[in-house]
Amino acid sequence: MPTSPSEPPEAAQSFPYDLAVIGAGPAGLAAAVTAADLGLRCALLDGGRQSGGQYYRHPAPGLGAARPDRLHHGWSVYADLAGRLAAHERTGQVRFLGGHQVWALERTGDGLAAHVTLGPEAGDRTTVRAAAVLLATGAYERQLPFPGWTLPGVVTAGGAQAMLKAGLVLPGRRIVVAGSGPLLLAAASSLVSAGAEVPAVVEAGDYLGYARRPGVLAAVPAKLVEGAGHGGALLRHRVRLRPRSAVVEAHGTDRVTAVTVARLDADWRPVPGTGRRIACDALAVGHGLLPQIELATELGADTVTGPDGAVALRVDARLRTTVPGLWSAGEANGVGGADLAIAEGALAAHAVAGRTPEPALLRRRARRRAFAALMAAAHRPGPGWTDWLRPDTDVCRCEEVPLAAIREAVDELGAGDPRTVKLLTRAGMGWCQGRMCGPAVACLSGAGDASGHGGAGPDRRPLACPVPLSQLAAGD
Repeated sequence: MPTSPSEPPEAAQSFPYDLAVIGAGPAGLAAAVTAADLGLRCALLDGGRQSGGQYYRHPAPGLGAARPDRLHHGWSVYADLAGRLAAHERTGQVRFLGGHQVWALERTGDGLAAHVTLGPEAGDRTTVRAAAVLLATGAYERQLPFPGWTLPGVVTAGGAQAMLKAGLVLPGRRIVVAGSGPLLLAAASSLVSAGAEVPAVVEAGDYLGYARRPGVLAAVPAKLVEGAGHGGALLRHRVRLRPRSAVVEAHGTDRVTAVTVARLDADWRPVPGTGRRIACDALAVGHGLLPQIELATELGADTVTGPDGAVALRVDARLRTTVPGLWSAGEANGVGGADLAIAEGALAAHAVAGRTPEPALLRRRARRRAFAALMAAAHRPGPGWTDWLRPDTDVCRCEEVPLAAIREAVDELGAGDPRTVKLLTRAGMGWCQGRMCGPAVACLSGAGDASGHGGAGPDRRPLACPVPLSQLAAGD
């Protein structure tokens, strides 16, 4: 039930908004509508034109999708949040700013300023000022390269789902799903339900790690039901699950036509003689998700390394970061799914408003955060994945930098960290700014562990997304 509104803090009176929420996915939506329920004036910013983020991605309007809910798990939860958002928009308590991509945060006296680009065609940038900012920026997929991963038809696991949700299209008709993490089961379930043939789900881990903490599993029965639903869909369509295995090469000329799947040892090294070729016309591959935290780390926010090696923001029990006035909710604090993100969004809103949340909300967050840690540990990359690579394998696909060039930079030119490797090879200088190759480059440079983290420290950059020079030169 909504709590009765309260007066915003005195420091907020001189700002257009009491709270700016960056990201309109599950965490951001929950934060904005809860904060509005508590009487705060909110701005909700997102690079997309519609709310929902990557998780609740909408079909393109021109496609005329009559039942977008059938493409999503938990659409009714989004419908409720979107309805509450619309109600607060009508009263002026929340302003949703779609198409607003935040490229930097700046401290301004007692508050924060979010610098925003409206796209490459916009003449000027804009700035949104608020007494407090809540980051709900989500995550992006971790990619580990292998020979053939740059072939047309090879997409990320999340990318395959995005094509289906937003474009109502499949990346192919016969699709191998591979990598590691729970996203694989969800992606495969969505693809077969949409009519694709999935000959195999290739999981580098083995799910036995979940059994090490049965109490954590028992505390989140909804996750067990969700997993059983995905598993049931795969059984009905006779999809084979191959644990402790990986796609170690994709084959083809103009596009992928087959993949080689090999068994892995405990360190993720391919076991000799176990390679098997599977014909396909698409491959959906991903090795979990990485928190998107650049806006906070550029301000100097402290980070922590999770059980899967991913770097996340350090927050206290009230979800405050170490930067005054900056809160964080959802995947930026460690990947844990939509339920956790929604709980943390609501909790952070209570903290910003200076209100005490219901104990049930605190318990919900604690149970789901414990499950997130268990999930991360179960799918942590092993050090042997680098044995998949050949000297000519492109590690940075944007700049076409092969493994041989990175090895040369490290072994012969003395590079010992990702930044030096970047300067010597251009790895990470492309359009994605290292989001695709960053973990692999960090691992190969010797600065990080098998996951690409642990020794390299958080990624810091003054621009969180591409911004036209004309907008950088323009005044506020």
